[in-house]
Amino acid sequence: MTPADWLPKGRRIWTLVKKETRQMVRDPASIAIGVVLPVILILLFGFGLSLDVKNVPVAIDLEEASPDALNLVAGFELSPYFHPQIVHSMPAAESLMLTGAADGIVRIPSDFEQRVSAGDAQVQVIVHGSDANRARIIEGYVDGALGAWMSREAAEGRTVAGTGPVVVQSRLWFNEADDSHYFLVPGLIVLVMTLIGAFLTAMVVAREWERGTFEALFVTPVRSEEILLGKTIPYFGLGMIGLVLCVLSARFLFHVPLRGSLWVLLAASMLYVLVGLGIGLLISSAVKNQLVASQLTMLATFMPAFMLSGFLFDLRSMPVAVRVITYLLPARYYVTLLQTVFLVGDMWHVLLPNTAVLVLMLALLGYLSRLITHKRLA
Repeated sequence: MTPADWLPKGRRIWTLVKKETRQMVRDPASIAIGVVLPVILILLFGFGLSLDVKNVPVAIDLEEASPDALNLVAGFELSPYFHPQIVHSMPAAESLMLTGAADGIVRIPSDFEQRVSAGDAQVQVIVHGSDANRARIIEGYVDGALGAWMSREAAEGRTVAGTGPVVVQSRLWFNEADDSHYFLVPGLIVLVMTLIGAFLTAMVVAREWERGTFEALFVTPVRSEEILLGKTIPYFGLGMIGLVLCVLSARFLFHVPLRGSLWVLLAASMLYVLVGLGIGLLISSAVKNQLVASQLTMLATFMPAFMLSGFLFDLRSMPVAVRVITYLLPARYYVTLLQTVFLVGDMWHVLLPNTAVLVLMLALLGYLSRLITHKRLA
């Protein structure tokens, strides 16, 4: 193609972009999905979804109010993770557990003071196991409170069973605040970008197929790649608006640190939005029906991004067959990119391989979308 051919080609693309932008601005549904819905998702998931367990109702069976026992109870009372209820018998504690008023029991026996002096003190912990994940978290919190008490005792020169001569000092890398928002908010950005990139594009393009407005383009000199660019550019800009809203919310609303470079975050997000646009264009060009396109897009992008990307669940704990499927999902790689950039930094040995996979997916989706659109135009 000679340089003289680029001018009319650019004019055609710019005309399509202006036409699509005007249609997008006039369509309330596009603005709602592209701007309003991301804000709702940010607030809903950011404030409503948390993996932290706080104010856990715990029944503390304090059978003897000795100084050591009261010191241990004070650790639970001062902790933001527990809402202790003091009882003085095991049947009363069991009654609270059975009625659902307590999720766990910490039993401090009557001979606790004497056993502390002898160096073999024991505390019984019982956790409600109907929710196994919550039970494990509560058990870990209780162990942490007991460990803090034993460390204080050891610092005072007293020997307690389980402390020994070594005091372990633990530290959380990349999430010193131990806040689940550090983990969830980057995944939330993936959901918003998926919604804008794939779902909105699939709906709009399928609607044009249904209304027959594509036939009006068939009699014009525009080519298939020009149509694809004209559809992609406006919604790419809408996706960038959603990204800005998400990043600002992550930094200033949920106080998630951004330890990597902003340009790396922008580049990775731009790439993922283009992949999402490619998926939406491919699905809508193949089915040409709004209802079918929306359902296929939801099943192919949003639900996998929610369940199989590592946003909520650890991929290593999934069955092998499911883990293999996750390698086909762009959201898996974008989640890794965002969590790395936000929490760790510019770790290139992690960023480059995941970016390369997204580039390959974008190239494949662009080729398939052009191929399908070209067949319809022929």
